[in-house]
Amino acid sequence: MILVIGANGQLGTVLTQALRGSYGADKVVASDIMKRESNTGLFEVIDATNFKRIEEVVKQYKVTEIYHLAAILSANAESNRIRSWEINTKTLLNVLEVSRLNKVEKVFYPSSIAVFGKNAPRIKTPNNVSLNPETVYGISKVDGENWGQYYYNKYDLDVRSIRYPGVISYQSLPGGGTTDYAVDIYHKAVLNEKYSCYLTKDTTLPMIFIDDVIRATLQLMEASKEQINIRTSYNVSGLSFSPEEVAKEIRKRISNFEIEYIPDFRQEIAANWPVSIDDSCAYNDWGWQSEYNLSDITKVMLSKLRNQYKTLI
Repeated sequence: MILVIGANGQLGTVLTQALRGSYGADKVVASDIMKRESNTGLFEVIDATNFKRIEEVVKQYKVTEIYHLAAILSANAESNRIRSWEINTKTLLNVLEVSRLNKVEKVFYPSSIAVFGKNAPRIKTPNNVSLNPETVYGISKVDGENWGQYYYNKYDLDVRSIRYPGVISYQSLPGGGTTDYAVDIYHKAVLNEKYSCYLTKDTTLPMIFIDDVIRATLQLMEASKEQINIRTSYNVSGLSFSPEEVAKEIRKRISNFEIEYIPDFRQEIAANWPVSIDDSCAYNDWGWQSEYNLSDITKVMLSKLRNQYKTLI
């Protein structure tokens, strides 16, 4: 039985559906701090800061695999440091301890390119490099990577992780990340609204489309234990682009789309992140390779969002 913690988020919403499609709806328990009308199938309310509640659900369903996705993202984390540390770090320790004590076989933990600080090479950032982030979110993710490796080395708990770039998806609204402009910009384009971007036009960051995210996550978790040679977190790359490049791609389909650039505190965060990612370790160990380019992403995003807004109207 699989448990998804943080199933209402950008990643959790889609990953839960994918897991149910692969393993069966009766094999996946979704959970979050509250239940929504859109939640279908097995669902349990879990506050992941509550160790006992996690353990209750794990025992009730005889859970053997946990995807722990609960987190406060980069931009939001800066304005709520203490709460972010509790959500991004304490909850992971709860999951790892519950897993150790209850013979959970695998744990998935999402990390981020936020782990890289300004001393890391910004072009083709390698997997194994010194991590010295200067953001609350990045610090918590480095901490989580090290805890995962510790539990593997100390207790043989099979913890696996991916460092996600900015995730682009149409299934949910932006959740407070520095790369969220790459989602919001498509919403504004479909609504024929001018977009105010909080990054400069030439700020290039690594991104990945949600379909590639899901495929990478399932591919990692389905790989044999012998294939997993990195127990902190794997770099995974999709593509890199700037806001200006997205705007140009949108204008190929919506010629009157307008964008303005009004950088805020998120520009400083982005300035210390990689421009591109070297994900050769993931390719070599378990065969990872991305499939979506910017043209593909733009086509899908505009089409899906148009259909969503038509439905709402």
